[in-house]
Amino acid sequence: MTGATAELDEIETGLLLEAIHRRYGYDFRGYARGSLERRLRRSVQGESVRTLSQLQGRLLRDPLVMERLLEDLTVSVTAMFRDPPFFGALRETVLPRLRTYPFVRIWNAGCASGEETWSLAILLHEAGLLARTRIYATDLNEEGLARARDGAFPLAKMREYTAGYIGAGGQRDFSSYYRVDGDRARFDPALVERALFARHNLVSDAPFNEFHLIVCRNVLIYFGKALQNRALGLFDESLHVFGALGLGRRESLAGSPGARSYERLVPGEQLYRKRPR
Repeated sequence: MTGATAELDEIETGLLLEAIHRRYGYDFRGYARGSLERRLRRSVQGESVRTLSQLQGRLLRDPLVMERLLEDLTVSVTAMFRDPPFFGALRETVLPRLRTYPFVRIWNAGCASGEETWSLAILLHEAGLLARTRIYATDLNEEGLARARDGAFPLAKMREYTAGYIGAGGQRDFSSYYRVDGDRARFDPALVERALFARHNLVSDAPFNEFHLIVCRNVLIYFGKALQNRALGLFDESLHVFGALGLGRRESLAGSPGARSYERLVPGEQLYRKRPR
C-alpha cells in the first residue's frame, strides 16, 4: 500500500465513521483502528462494493446495510466460562463478599450473545445468591441481546462449555442446566428470570445504577486509549465501594486515571476491588 493509498483509506474511514455517527448515532470514532479497519474491509466485500465511500453511500440510504455492518463491528468472541480461572476466582473470591449484601446488583457490560451472562447466573445459582441478585446485561447490538435473552446455544459447543464449567469449579452435572432442542442447547430460563437485557452504549451513554460487581471482558481491547479511559471511568462511577471489577485477560487498569483506587484480588487475573478514597 502506497502512502497516497493509505492516506485515502484513512480519509474514507474517517468520513464513514462520521457519517455513521451523524445518521445513526453509533460512535465508532474512538475504536482501535486496526481491528475496525479489518472489519470494514470485510463489510466492503460482503456488500459487494469496491470502496468505503461506496459502502458509506449504501448504508446512509439503507438501514438494513447499517444493521449488517453493526453486527460485524460489534461482534465479540465469547463462550460460556471462557477463561475458567477467572470464573473460579469469581466463585472463590468475589461471591463470598457478595453474600454480605441483602441485595446484589451486577452489570455484565458488553454481554454480546449472552454466554457470559448465563455463566454468571449459574455461578450465582450454585452460590445461593441468584434469588437476591439482579443482573443487568447490556450491549450495543440488539440482535445479540435477542440471542442472549433466548439462551439457546449450539449443542456442538457443550463439550467445550462443560470443560470450562468444570475448570471453574462447577458443582453439578452441567447438562442439568439445559435441554436439547434440535441442534441447540436451551438453558433453563429460570436462571435469568431476574436478569435485564438492555441496550447500552459504553461510548456515549451515562451510568444508570450502582453495582457490587461489574464484568466487562474482551470489549476494551477494541477501543482506543481515550475510549478505554471513558469506559473505565463509567465503571468507576457505577461501582460500589469495595465492589469488584472484572476485565478480559488482555485488558488492564494500568495507565487509567483511576487505577490507584483499585487493588488486584487474585494474582494473574484481571479482577479488582475498588478501595475507599
